[in-house]
Amino acid sequence: MHKIPVTVITGFLGSGKTTLLRHLLQNHQGRRIAVLVNEFGEVGIDGELLRSCQVCDLEEGAGDPINIVELANGCLCCTVQEEFLPTMEALLKRRQDIDCILIETSGLALPKPLVQAFRWPEIRSGATVDGVVTVVDGEALAQGELVGNLEALEAQRQADDSLDHETPIAELFEDQLACADMVLLTKVDTLSPDGRDRVQQWLQDRVAAGVQILPCHHGQVSPDLLLGFNAAVEDDLHHRPSHHDHEDDHDHDDHITSVYLELDQTFNPADLVERLRTLVQQHSIYRIKGFVAVSAKPMRLVIQGVGQRFDHFYDRPWGTDEPRQTRLVFIGEDLDGASLRLSLESQG
Repeated sequence: MHKIPVTVITGFLGSGKTTLLRHLLQNHQGRRIAVLVNEFGEVGIDGELLRSCQVCDLEEGAGDPINIVELANGCLCCTVQEEFLPTMEALLKRRQDIDCILIETSGLALPKPLVQAFRWPEIRSGATVDGVVTVVDGEALAQGELVGNLEALEAQRQADDSLDHETPIAELFEDQLACADMVLLTKVDTLSPDGRDRVQQWLQDRVAAGVQILPCHHGQVSPDLLLGFNAAVEDDLHHRPSHHDHEDDHDHDDHITSVYLELDQTFNPADLVERLRTLVQQHSIYRIKGFVAVSAKPMRLVIQGVGQRFDHFYDRPWGTDEPRQTRLVFIGEDLDGASLRLSLESQG
């Protein structure tokens, strides 16, 4: 039986990986896809956002083209034996029903250790890494930064007790580029043509020969461009250098927390964004994501924020039996859920 092709999608927090995946799932072109999401936080907001593409179903035997599995126990490259291996073994038992697998790593995952896992006998006979796609925040690069919100990325690092590498951001970025078969440059709509050209050239000088830099808008890239590299990456790692094949363990900051809130009232999107921005200024909040109930709107609002930057859009109608609740995850330092709830409820 043929090997299942696996596409690894890597990139920093807030670069646009989930948006890209959601577009791929909505435009699967008949492919039967399994998705592994390296989630962070108490509630699978990213996984649910992907399922909201309206072609996804987790029920066994449902026959739908998309299956999503959330890996929530820490950095994927650091938990390959504990969680990734048994998950892949379970998927390989159903490989006659799967055309390809997409893996969205966390913003901290080193791609090379994950790819190396595909050399293990339990996986090698049934799956191959078809290609690695690295997603890069073009707006951040144009401003001289590698990531849109460095504090949020560091908070994610400190909160992950499974993380066994403490990689400088610049070196992690180099590893992500060095392992890439394609680099997607997101948020290019915020850049001038000259600014976009400068960022593309800067990236082109830092990737291997033949690796394409592809600008994209809101993850809108054809699956034909992102799938089918046939790179067999696990057999090509000697051409993909890494700074960090061996790292020492390190301590983690216990003050980084994830707070989940369910609120029954509705919100005005603009008012809510302003209130969340105020909360970010008042508290050490690094990331906000979730779903919002908007008055007189039959659609569910998706909201995502990194620092002071917020995006929101309507993804689907509320289900007939689904409670119209606002559900938000806050990731930050020493967060008090009761205080956050009180601030939001007073503004509902």
